[in-house]
Parts: sequence; C-alpha cells; structure tokens
Amino acid sequence: MRVELLNKRSRDGKAVEKTSQTSEPRHHRISKDEYYMALAQTVSLRSTCIRRQYGAIIVSSGDHILSTGYNGAARNEPHCLNVGCERERLNVPKGERYELCVSVHAEANAIIQAARGGVSINGATLYVNGTPCKMCWRLIKNAGIDEVVFVDDNPESGDFSNVMRVRAQDATLVQMHPVKREEC
Repeated sequence: MRVELLNKRSRDGKAVEKTSQTSEPRHHRISKDEYYMALAQTVSLRSTCIRRQYGAIIVSSGDHILSTGYNGAARNEPHCLNVGCERERLNVPKGERYELCVSVHAEANAIIQAARGGVSINGATLYVNGTPCKMCWRLIKNAGIDEVVFVDDNPESGDFSNVMRVRAQDATLVQMHPVKREEC
C-alpha cells in the first residue's frame, strides 16, 4: 500500500493523505508477534531517556492490549531530555550505578500502568524491544505474566535481531547473564 500526499487541504488547513493500492499483490501479513513488537518499538518513541529507548506492551491471552510503558523519569520528576543525564554527567559506564538514575524501565512502567488502571495482567504476554534486566524479570514473574517476547540485546553478543519467547515462570534469575542496558 502506498500513501500519497495530496495538494488538497482539509478544512483546518492540514494536508490530506490518500491511500491507494499499488499494482503488486500483497502476499504477506505480519505475525501477531511482529505486530506487537512493532507496537512496543513505537511506544519506545515516548521514552525520555537520552541513552536508549525501550518500549513494552502487555497483551491478554485474548489479544487485547492491556497496558504500555516506556523508560522514562518517575512521575513528577524532571526528564533527562530536559535536564540531562546524571550518569552521563558523572561519566558512569553504561549498565552501572542505576541508583543515580530517575528512570523507570519500560517493563516496570507497563506493569505499574496496568495496576494504576485496575487491569489484571495475570496470564498475559509482555512484549519489549530489549532484554529485561533481572529487576524487571522479578517484577514480571511476580505480576503473573505468562510469557515474555523480547529482543535479545545483550551487548556482548552484538546481535540485536534475535527475538526470544520465554515462559516467565521458567526464567531462572540465578543463571541469567547480567544485561547491561544503556538506559538512564
């Protein structure tokens, strides 16, 4: 499908988009996992971290989006986009000294947003465009999330295209490699 911008303007003066079919037939429909991962990537665009943008969405077993979250400053705290990153100011290496950071991880924010809205996420699937850290895995397990679909972004592997699906209760925290996330 192709989107064309018309010279015509709407009543409020904004450009109008027109969608038109191309002559090539469409032979592929993205999977639900690809769809939800693309949504998680889009949610990450709201991140206020200047180091890395993460997005997460929680989906029910009936394929309803229950909650979203991105990494960013805690409620009513100044955003790193506005005031800068304390860890960068102190030249703290990536993946270290998180206690200096005002950011809440995307997975935690998605879980918190569901709780604030009174939405049960028990038995749901969480999609995130990065590898959850141990702290987030603990939250995921205790929240009752069944599965986690994530991008294995372990910097040591150098491969950021490996999408993993893990049953949350099968994740063993003691054997997990430490994830060095690049977020504030």
